[in-house]
Amino acid sequence: MSKKSKGILFITLSAFCFALMNLFVRLSGDLPSMQKSFFRNAVALAFALVVLLRSEEKFQFNRKNLPLLIARSAFGTIGILCNYYAVDHLVLSDASMLNKLSPFFAIIISYLYLKEKVTPFQATAVVTAFIGALCIIKPGFSSLTTGPALLGALGGLGAGAAYTMVRKLSLNGERGPFIVFFFSAFSCLVCLPYLLFSYHAMNLMQFIFLLLAGLSAAGGQFAITAAYANAPAREISVFDYSQIVFAALLGFFFLNQIPDLLSVIGYIIICGTSVAMFFYNQKH
Repeated sequence: MSKKSKGILFITLSAFCFALMNLFVRLSGDLPSMQKSFFRNAVALAFALVVLLRSEEKFQFNRKNLPLLIARSAFGTIGILCNYYAVDHLVLSDASMLNKLSPFFAIIISYLYLKEKVTPFQATAVVTAFIGALCIIKPGFSSLTTGPALLGALGGLGAGAAYTMVRKLSLNGERGPFIVFFFSAFSCLVCLPYLLFSYHAMNLMQFIFLLLAGLSAAGGQFAITAAYANAPAREISVFDYSQIVFAALLGFFFLNQIPDLLSVIGYIIICGTSVAMFFYNQKH
């Protein structure tokens, strides 16, 4: 199997794992997003600890990167909390699609923060993607869905900002496992006070679902790391949008969810724009 084929296989596996994560978060029931986030990140923290303890550098990092590590962790935590809230209140595929706005937000933030050039094509793609997002958000149609949808889009913004910080950290030579460890520990610490003072009792099934959500998230992180180790982003990143297909299927079979016509139009617009960007990046 070629490296590109391995990359496609791993990124598709990652998309499936993250779709599973969202399903398990939804199945865990009426628990606060803070509590769900804590247990999800606690599992990721355990995985990152094992990886770091087995490495030669252990917990060493460049102290000049500390502000970037904090910024990455803060944006990532906001992204997860907003995404989990959206997952609890929207159709599963809608919440997943809004989170996949992150690459378009990353283009904007990279331009503002990293001073990376944005081509007219990329600017048009960003505008088109947000038009697709409006089809999913449906502002003003229903207060029951508009609020969670806007938070879902905010989660995409948080993820896009976090990915931009990860890119900067990687350019500065910071190790991937330490970035994951720092983020997971930061997120757990942020959620811990809420957990201590407003803990909601869980039954055994809720605890198992949150544990499965954490394991799925860890699997997704390792799979996407393996994907980009085998092939560059410009060749395989578009396959990450298979998560929407997985989310729609899981939502249909396990939650009896069917996205409405406007949402489907939004999926087509955003995914179509992503495919166009994929071919544009390959050409340039």
